Amino acid sequence: MNRIAITLFSALLIAPVAAIAESMKSEAPANAGVYFVQPTDGATVDQTFKVVFGLRNMGVAPAGVEKAGTGHHHLLIDTDVPSDLSKSLPATDQIRHFGGGQTETEITLSPGKHTLQLLVGDHMHVPHNPPVVSEKITVMVE
Repeated sequence: MNRIAITLFSALLIAPVAAIAESMKSEAPANAGVYFVQPTDGATVDQTFKVVFGLRNMGVAPAGVEKAGTGHHHLLIDTDVPSDLSKSLPATDQIRHFGGGQTETEITLSPGKHTLQLLVGDHMHVPHNPPVVSEKITVMVE
C-alpha cells in the first residue's frame, strides 16, 4: 500500500513540473524554418568545407539573449535530433553550438559519407515549440 501511495504522490509532484517545463519552452514563430544554403544535399566536399545556415520567419540572437521569435543554430553531425527536446542541447562533437549567433562556419570531417542537420535553440539552447529543424542532408567528404 505504501508503494502505491508513494507512486501516486510522486506522479502528482512530477506532472506539474513537466507541465511548467513545457510551458516555459520558447514558442517558434509561425512557419519558421531552418535550412542549409551550403552545402546542398548529396554534395561532394573537401575535408574542410563551409556550411552556411538559412533561417526564415525567425531572427537570430546569441545564446543568453532572451527575445521572442529568435534563436541560434546547432549543427548535428552524423546524429539524429535528440529524443528529449525539453532539455538544453549538449555541446559535443556531434552537436555543435553556434551561440554567438553565427550563420556560417567551416568544419572538418573525415573522408566518407556524413549527415548534417540544423536545429534552432532558444537563449538556453533548448529547442523551440514546435522544434525548428532542417531536413537531414548527406555529404561525401573526399
